[in-house]
Amino acid sequence: MAEVDAHTQEEFFDVLTNTGQKTGISKPRGDVHREGDYHRAVHVWIFAESTQELLIQRRADCKDSWAGLWDISSAGHISAGDSSLVTARRELQEELGVTLPKDAFEMIFVFLQECVTNDGKFINNEFNDVYLVTTVDPIPLEAFTLQETEVSAVKYISYEEYRSLLAKEDLEYVPYDVNGEYGQLFDIIARRYKENTIARSLSLQKQLQRYAPVSLSAELTGLPDADREALVLLIKAAAIMDEIFYLQVWYSNPVLRDWLKEHADASQLDKLKWMYYVINKSPWSSLDENEAFLTTADSAIKLLPEATRPVTGWKGLEYKAAFPVLKPPGANFYPPDMDKVEFELWKTSLTEDQQEAATGFFTVIKRHSEFSLDSSLYSSTVSSTNHSVGSTHDLYSVPFSQEYNSSLTRAAEFLHKAGDFASSPSLKRFLHSKADAFLSNDYYDSDIAWMELDSKLDVTIGPYETYEDALFGYKATFEAFIGVRDDKATAQLKLFGDNLQVLEQNLPLDNMYKSKDVISAPIRVIDLLYNAGDVKGPQTVAFNLPNDERIVKDRGTSMVMLKNISEAKFKHILQPIADVCITKEQQELVDFESFFTHTICHECCHGIGPHSITLPNGRKSTVRLELQELHSSLEEAKADIVGLWALKFLIHKDLLPKTLLKSMYVSFLAGCFRSVRFGLEEAHGKGQALQFNWLYEKGAFILNPEETFSVDFTKVEGAVESLSREILTIQAKGDKEAANLLLQKHCKLSDPLKVALQRLEKIQVPVDIVPTFSVIDKILEQRC
Repeated sequence: MAEVDAHTQEEFFDVLTNTGQKTGISKPRGDVHREGDYHRAVHVWIFAESTQELLIQRRADCKDSWAGLWDISSAGHISAGDSSLVTARRELQEELGVTLPKDAFEMIFVFLQECVTNDGKFINNEFNDVYLVTTVDPIPLEAFTLQETEVSAVKYISYEEYRSLLAKEDLEYVPYDVNGEYGQLFDIIARRYKENTIARSLSLQKQLQRYAPVSLSAELTGLPDADREALVLLIKAAAIMDEIFYLQVWYSNPVLRDWLKEHADASQLDKLKWMYYVINKSPWSSLDENEAFLTTADSAIKLLPEATRPVTGWKGLEYKAAFPVLKPPGANFYPPDMDKVEFELWKTSLTEDQQEAATGFFTVIKRHSEFSLDSSLYSSTVSSTNHSVGSTHDLYSVPFSQEYNSSLTRAAEFLHKAGDFASSPSLKRFLHSKADAFLSNDYYDSDIAWMELDSKLDVTIGPYETYEDALFGYKATFEAFIGVRDDKATAQLKLFGDNLQVLEQNLPLDNMYKSKDVISAPIRVIDLLYNAGDVKGPQTVAFNLPNDERIVKDRGTSMVMLKNISEAKFKHILQPIADVCITKEQQELVDFESFFTHTICHECCHGIGPHSITLPNGRKSTVRLELQELHSSLEEAKADIVGLWALKFLIHKDLLPKTLLKSMYVSFLAGCFRSVRFGLEEAHGKGQALQFNWLYEKGAFILNPEETFSVDFTKVEGAVESLSREILTIQAKGDKEAANLLLQKHCKLSDPLKVALQRLEKIQVPVDIVPTFSVIDKILEQRC
């Protein structure tokens, strides 16, 4: 016992606040428990799905707390500087001899345990990260290798029986309040395995009905034969963007996708799971605040023959590839157990170039400790990785070109071949430069080439948007859009690009914040042939790229409008919404021209206003870096509301027809209800709620007695200008606190919004569309 105490005294813990934040202080284990300091630990539960049993261990008699009692499958403190998930994996291996990869561990909740034992000598104020490992069948007891100083025995017990014993406070078991926070463990298991299959099928059907299937068509008669050859290769490259995006969302996501597809024909419920998964490209529903519609119980089964000691006649451990119920804000760009504090502490230790990589678009962040653990467990399968050996911090950055090397190498080959076929010199240049960028991780030249693209066959492919990174908004996801340019519509839209600098100089913003060298954004209108990658859930009607502030500052941006997507949304969604939510007197003002013109102006307005900024202390920065996770929502709101302001400005300058003036406001009002239905966790939906609630509070939008809405044309211009000024000023100052206050106050499902959404719910207006690409299907069929 004395030897154990001497050993544990050497272990240091990070001391936390009573809310779980690191204080920057670490202390020896004995001092922490004697003085009652808050610290962190892990609980790992092994659950056997087939028998509905939990594995529990008997604590060794030499333990300094709860000696000899039955307890969690595996548990342990997180030592100073260590991470949660790596600790969970290591504890399971050390205590029970079970070696599992990170995708076996599902973090289900955090439990704060505050108790005093040993006559007041042992004070345990502990934040516990509770993990669930789901195996298909119980692990044979002889397969475990027990750590004698920690564990004296293990056994399986029905989760219901175990809960009953804890509720009775049986003296042989370490006590947990099953009627309190810890009851979540049993509730989660019960919900997963006592579900009503019929009710779940009906729920998935209802979720699917929110999407209107639309077959998109486009005219290919003007496309040269060489471009048709390139098109087939581009589709293959785009499919690889899909592969990468699935992995970027969550590390067990590709395995889940393959499993659901393989079992889609097993039952009607399995078919519905697969259909809804295809729309969302993850187990989290885009239209339901990213609420999970699947659980780990639905996930893929993986076999690990060498996870434990071998047992004659047993093929080995089978487990479910796990994903959390709550969508991780950092997606798969950061370690799942990394928080903002750890990232910022690490960032301050880096050189300026290293900081740029850490916060840049095209890197993922990983852990030294996870790499080391994987190397020791799977040394035969782990390739060498360059990751700043010698760093005192656990984090390091890896470029996309290395992280996704195999996929990007294949995509680059397809792009080079497509570039060889392409008839347009600008398309050739873009495809070859993008292929090179995939392998060099330097996207500057390829983004410039994309902006200068002048081709009938229009292509956007690569890492661009940062919506999936809800932690900081730093990391870009891969996507692809392939279309045919509408030359007539493109020529008509030159007006907006020509007037971008004029709009900048007249923005409702103090002159000191205005840019003197805004470059007009080229605008291309296309009919979409195919898309892939980050195109889950609601479909975009336009995009404005690149997001790289260096290029925005030097060259501005380019815009692509997806006309056939816009037409489909107007027909299937916006027009029915207007028929229900807009007062009869103003319904005729909702038209496609206004809807499409505002969409154009929205994208143009991404290119004006603050981007690269100077902070009050004189430091140079960007809006994205300062506002972090709030940037996307505020930027979408800015583009929308400043887009309305800009249309009014151009109309008053007689550059657009006056007939647009009223129709653009009423079409925008109808569009608010369309976008809010995307959910307030989605950047566009959040930005739209902010705008609607602001304009409603200013009296610009009116809720009528019959529960329809209308625009007060005497107030709307002032309200639009005031919100434009508010957002632009926050961005210009890089004022994250003000941005947070603005979003907290106005980004909510207010009573007027609830009225509109309830009316739409009654008549089942689709929320968005699910496109199928009939033209591409025919081309690929002809090739087979």
